[in-house]
Amino acid sequence: MPARPPSAARPRRPLQIGLTGGIGSGKSTVASLLVAQGAALIDTDAISRALTLPGGAAIDPLRAAFGDAMIGPDGALDRARMREQVFADPSAKARLEAILHPLIGLECNRQAEAAGDRVRLFDVPLLVESTRWRARVDRVLVVDCPEEVQVERVMARSGWTRETVLAVIRQQAPRAARRAAADAIICNHGIGFDQLADEVGALWRHWCPVEQCHGSPPR
Repeated sequence: MPARPPSAARPRRPLQIGLTGGIGSGKSTVASLLVAQGAALIDTDAISRALTLPGGAAIDPLRAAFGDAMIGPDGALDRARMREQVFADPSAKARLEAILHPLIGLECNRQAEAAGDRVRLFDVPLLVESTRWRARVDRVLVVDCPEEVQVERVMARSGWTRETVLAVIRQQAPRAARRAAADAIICNHGIGFDQLADEVGALWRHWCPVEQCHGSPPR
């Protein structure tokens, strides 16, 4: 009996897009525009926050690894204190990631399965730093802006000092490395929201023509 053609033997998997960008780049705005086009958003930062809320799956392992001082009175991770420790001690960052990354991966898998046939949009701030993520996604979309724009945006929205923002930026991949890893770059500075939306829509139509991609905008 002749073998069936590959397209009949193996169902087509929905397109998987990895979205990344430095802090303050406007990545969340681009993510919301892609969701409006029909993508299913899987936000690793949101998953991480949920895991470290009171009763979250990461709280007990974090308490065991870092002590009670890292858990606030409300039972959530003290993110500011943990950030300080990670900046000061690279081994603390490695221990933190060893706890969080497997849990984040499990929840990402669950949400990806729940997305069904829709295009899957993985919002991953540290995508470029992770070979695992780069191998998982079909396309990498980088939201880009100059470092000074990042600093100004984060200071305005978070009230952090310039030094704190710069410390976070230094923990992330260099801007040039993100750009080099991209299949497409959206420059999110010096343009208005309507122009940004037009650029995102054009990229969606290029990557996700109707005959090739599943999904439709949510009602």
